Amino acid sequence: MSTYKTEAEVITVVRGFESCETDKAAFKHQDHLTVAVYYLQELSLEGAIEKMRNSLWRFIAHHNVDRRKYNETITVFWFELVSEALGRIPSTASLVEKCNAIIESFNNAGLALEYYSTEVLFSDGAREMFVEPDLKHWRPERKAEG
Repeated sequence: MSTYKTEAEVITVVRGFESCETDKAAFKHQDHLTVAVYYLQELSLEGAIEKMRNSLWRFIAHHNVDRRKYNETITVFWFELVSEALGRIPSTASLVEKCNAIIESFNNAGLALEYYSTEVLFSDGAREMFVEPDLKHWRPERKAEG
């Protein structure tokens, strides 16, 4: 697990993803988290999820990846966890400090499988829209999307 030293390193990851210059095999879990932190710095939770969704669709299309690779439930799960964790980091922390803290806290890409069974998480329904976890809940106050 590498961490960032400069804001320019963070922005390079975000821009490489958004422009699709990053190779599909090179865009790893840490990079997803970095983009999430960056988007959540600028946008509301809903706006950040929407921007990530659109950026992922563009990235998937550009790299000719099977559209079923996208999973709405996984996207929402991670953005909610990252957003909640960012709320516990001092607002005076730099973008680099926030990214590094989130990466350190959530370096387990399989974390969602502690909350969701494989059958539910990778179902067609979970790929298309957010579904609540079936193993344990992390946000009992979460309101259903309408």
